[in-house]
Amino acid sequence: MGSTRLPPGPRLPRAAQTLAWMTRPMPFMERARARYGDMFTVRIAQEGTWVFLSDPEAIKQVFTAPPDVLHAGEANAILRPWMGDNSVLLLDGPQHLAQRKLLLPPFHGERMQRYGDVMAQIAREEVATWPTGRPLQLWPRMQKVTLEVIVRTIFGVDDPARLDNLRARLRDAAELTTQPQTMLKMATLGPDRVGASRGFRARMAPVDAAVFEAIAARRSAPDLAEREDILSLLLQARHEDGSPMSDQELRDELMTLLIAGHETTATALSWAIERMLRVPGADLARLAGDEAYADAVVKETLRLRPVLPVVVRQVKQPITVGGVDFAPGVTLTPCIHLVHRRPDVYPEPARFRPERFLEQPAGTYTWLPFGGGVRRCLGAAFAQFEMKTILRVVAQERRLEATTPAAEPVRRRAITLTPGRGAEVIASPA
Repeated sequence: MGSTRLPPGPRLPRAAQTLAWMTRPMPFMERARARYGDMFTVRIAQEGTWVFLSDPEAIKQVFTAPPDVLHAGEANAILRPWMGDNSVLLLDGPQHLAQRKLLLPPFHGERMQRYGDVMAQIAREEVATWPTGRPLQLWPRMQKVTLEVIVRTIFGVDDPARLDNLRARLRDAAELTTQPQTMLKMATLGPDRVGASRGFRARMAPVDAAVFEAIAARRSAPDLAEREDILSLLLQARHEDGSPMSDQELRDELMTLLIAGHETTATALSWAIERMLRVPGADLARLAGDEAYADAVVKETLRLRPVLPVVVRQVKQPITVGGVDFAPGVTLTPCIHLVHRRPDVYPEPARFRPERFLEQPAGTYTWLPFGGGVRRCLGAAFAQFEMKTILRVVAQERRLEATTPAAEPVRRRAITLTPGRGAEVIASPA
């Protein structure tokens, strides 16, 4: 048995802690660890009591705990208004494992590799539109690329009219999830009240209509069995009882893939280039032909600039982690940002140095941009493959330089941490 008292943490009122977490999360976390150590308690509005963890052994205990002891789905409830009740991110226990089993195959192996040509084509088409000789922001450009990857590889829509409509609707949905005012409403009202509001339902109705239309058109397609897009593969997937996924299940999982894979990947791509252009010795051109180096750049980007700073697990049964006994109701919060900056794991942790991942592999409990355990992001391999493919095209097609020598600040955009100036560069022909 361990201590039954919650670890110490900031003594500010809950409202002040919530404001600090929403506006300046990195300094807030770093100050708390400096004062209280690797485990500290934070109180966030609408989120109850969080205990931040940054010791790898404690994080291992969380990620290897039985799924009936710690629930991630309940802890992710803030995403329910967009993703729906059937989202793999919001399910727990046997339901989660069953849904994950249906979704995993398209994101690995040869099937995933086949999407590489489409990703590269999309990236080349976008890069060709970049102005040269004057500043441009990469972050919105990368958003266009990753949205197009989703439309083409996940939805597989090729009819021009339907493609334009779906692209516009998905862009609206993605924008709604990342608007600061939306997150403010979530923090003050909670996801259930926001999701039930007339304004939110009106914004999401056209999105849902476009997604259901895409599902219906594909379900009746005569070439369904020959298609390689992820929607077609999910339509052919079967539950253990032999039943197919319902339209509502498909809608919820497609929205999950959009929200989990659009802005996150675009932001990581922007950070990769922002860091490469400001670090002596970093070689952007090397990305075009050195697969191992490209992989190391992706991993180092996700270490130093993780798009999401934490993962969350809600305690459902008593558990001891890091020598402390936790009762149901507490949320254990492995802190990606703090683990990734441990000097005992990553010497000179604030320095961007991709070579560290050429020297030793990423650790299971010390490199966690995609979470861990049975809840590790099922699109992790897909996202890294997409990043390497797009970075390779950029390196082949353009020479880039930073507009200023100063690093771009980290800016919170809803739940993601983005480049404060939009990853601003000046491009010229390669």
